[in-house]
Amino acid sequence: MLKIDRDRAGNVRVTFVLRQHMPHGRVSVVGDFNEWRPGAHELRPRSNGTRSVSVTVPDGAQVRFRYLGEGGHWCNETEHPDVRQIGEDSVVVANPAARKAR
Repeated sequence: MLKIDRDRAGNVRVTFVLRQHMPHGRVSVVGDFNEWRPGAHELRPRSNGTRSVSVTVPDGAQVRFRYLGEGGHWCNETEHPDVRQIGEDSVVVANPAARKAR
């Protein structure tokens, strides 16, 4: 699951959300926003049974990313309707206004 909105300062925030144990173990999101560095944005457990992490990106940015779990297990975003797959990467345009207009 993916959420795109604005933070209190008006910046575009992309929140990456996964179920608690899918995949098992530690998971980070890697992408062009963190130079594809594993562990730079590790998803943390939340009280609602999910785990998530947020990043701030420029408004309208095309964000390429993948999830990386323990043992080199890669997976992609499959639940958000605006995410496209380009090669092995998931890609979404960070435009919160467009999502709210639907």
